Amino acid sequence: MTMTPMRQLMGEVLRTRRLAQGLTLRDLSSKALVSLSYISEIERGQKEPSSELLAALADALEIPLSNVLLQVSALLELDEAAELATVAELSASDVAMSAA
Repeated sequence: MTMTPMRQLMGEVLRTRRLAQGLTLRDLSSKALVSLSYISEIERGQKEPSSELLAALADALEIPLSNVLLQVSALLELDEAAELATVAELSASDVAMSAA
């Protein structure tokens, strides 16, 4: 199991917030003055946005940038916990096999 890249989590948070507000990519593009295709790439986790671009998107979505970062952090924490649980399970099964 591999961890989800942070850029993918960022894209998920931004897409979720955009859709929750009923905005299209075109709407967000107009409000943030960022190309529609670039926003789409960010939402799909294909591009990693700069801090300035993140601030523009958060502003266009009318949410504090800190809120976006907190949501990404929470998702990353869940992803890390799942990764650690998998490693612990694998380690426990290795120990059980060695003991047998």
